[in-house]
Amino acid sequence: MKTIQKLTAVAVAAFFFTSVSAQEKTVQVGGAPMYPSKNIVENAVNSKDHTTLVAAVKAADLVETLASAGPFTVFAPTNAAFDKLPKGTVETLVKPENKATLTTILTYHVVAGKIDSKQLAEMIKAGKGKASLKTVSGGTLIATMKGDKIMLTDENGGMATITIANVYQSNGVIHVTDAVSLPK
Repeated sequence: MKTIQKLTAVAVAAFFFTSVSAQEKTVQVGGAPMYPSKNIVENAVNSKDHTTLVAAVKAADLVETLASAGPFTVFAPTNAAFDKLPKGTVETLVKPENKATLTTILTYHVVAGKIDSKQLAEMIKAGKGKASLKTVSGGTLIATMKGDKIMLTDENGGMATITIANVYQSNGVIHVTDAVSLPK
C-alpha cells in the first residue's frame, strides 16, 4: 500500500511540474530554456552562450542587482560578441582594479523598465527612425531598424544587432546581441 501511495505522489508531482513547465513559454538561449518565472540571473547562468557575461556580472558584483525586482531590459552580448573585443580586454576588465570600468560597461547594457521588441519598434517609429535609450550607467544607446532587425548604436558608433528578442524574465526582458556596446 505504501508503495502505491509513493508512486501516486511521484506521479502527481511529475504531472504538476510538467503542467507548470508547459504553461511557461520558454525561449532557448545558449542551449538552455529561459523561464519567464525565473529572474535574469537565474536564467543567464544556464546559457552556454553567456558564460563571459555571467563571469563579468559576478566580477562587477551585479548579481544581486540583476536578481532584484527590476524591471530591467538587458541587451546581453554573447561569448562570440565578447570575443570580438581586442585580445586581453575581458581578462583585463574582470581584474578587481578595473571593477568600476567593468560596472560601467555592463550597466550600459541595461535600461530601466521592461521594453520588448514591439515597444522598441514603436519607439523607433515615433522617433522617426531612431529611439534614444537611457542606460542605467547614464549613457545612451540608439535603437534603429535595419529591415526587420533592431540595431543598437553605442556612443562610439559601434553597432550591435538583436539576434534573439523578447526573452522574458520575472524581472524584465533580455535581448541577445551580437556585439558588446561600449560607452564613451
